[in-house]
Amino acid sequence: MKGVDALHRAARALLKRPLLRAAEQEEFRLVRSQLSELRSWFDANTGWRLHADSDVIRLHKEPAVADDATRPARDPRNRNAFGRRRYVLFCLALAALERSDAQIPLGRLAEQILLLARGPALAGTGVEFTLSGRDQKTDLVAVVHLLLHWGVLARVAGDEEDYLRGTGDVLYDVSRRVLSQLLVARRGPSTVAAEALDERIAALGAIEAPESGEATNRQIRHHLTRRLLDDPILYFDELGPAEAEYLRRQRPAIVRRISELTGLVAEVRAEGIAMVDPEDDLTDVRIPEPGTEGHLTLLLAEHLAQAGAEEHPLEELQRLTRELAERHRTYWRKGASEPGAEVALTDASLERLAALRLIDRRGGRVRALPALARFAVEPIVTGPSSATVAASLFEELGGA
Repeated sequence: MKGVDALHRAARALLKRPLLRAAEQEEFRLVRSQLSELRSWFDANTGWRLHADSDVIRLHKEPAVADDATRPARDPRNRNAFGRRRYVLFCLALAALERSDAQIPLGRLAEQILLLARGPALAGTGVEFTLSGRDQKTDLVAVVHLLLHWGVLARVAGDEEDYLRGTGDVLYDVSRRVLSQLLVARRGPSTVAAEALDERIAALGAIEAPESGEATNRQIRHHLTRRLLDDPILYFDELGPAEAEYLRRQRPAIVRRISELTGLVAEVRAEGIAMVDPEDDLTDVRIPEPGTEGHLTLLLAEHLAQAGAEEHPLEELQRLTRELAERHRTYWRKGASEPGAEVALTDASLERLAALRLIDRRGGRVRALPALARFAVEPIVTGPSSATVAASLFEELGGA
């Protein structure tokens, strides 16, 4: 029983942090103690490769869906999502670090990135990096924060704020072992001939066509298990005929294996499956959460759930946010009711709902997905209104 519990904890640690370093002693030792069982399980059920050496453990997670934009890379310090330029800078930083010495100053890294940015590969892409303004330096520092968080870099001296102010530099150690394990791809990017971005991304993870029925079933099993582990909800109508039929026959076995390894519990509805976490720590997005955005997310979820499958223009939801900000200005954070604030507030709340697969956002319109129905609140004839209940919950969670 003790071994089963250790495997359970190791699997959860690895799913939460697919890249572990020896410095993270407890989790690192735990996962190393269960390497054989974990390798076998992930290989059989997901096709993910598990690398381990004396310094790094890396679960090479390949997404089941390559075009999911709901979980972007983020600056670990302020949680701001990466935009196009930050992604480009991130790739250029990795290329520069691959040829750098064991230590590198931030100023030197910036110079190397500038040289790479002027190369022919970026010509005509519309992405410019000249370090001419604070916003570009801020983008570079956000990339550095992510590299520090993952352990590619380790700060030796200095501070990034000094670099932003132009009053100092920062020196880093470079971990080549961590750097070598960041890229998750079945083939080298330089071997991909496709030009369109979506085609290039698809080619990086392309799998050879199966040559037998057993190989086809293995690919389907890997795809479904990845989605159940990674996605908040798997909707049946998103599956192809072969996947839907395989899941119909094999669902008990698939969810049982996931539950035995991770402790996740399958919640099956007519529209799909959600693997629910009773321990509530295998997700980076939650509802409800404290704060102004947390309260607004609940209220928008209720509004959209009561409207059913009806589509809503983004402008309509922004107007609703403006009304709600005025109504709850007493305990929402300062500035939430100022003109224009509703745009960012609405976007942050809808981003959270989309990441949880509760809504679909396309072309400036928003539509509730089936799982959002649980947030529909029936009118209360006697007692507090739903808005009052939401406000009370907000206050219990910690206010603005």
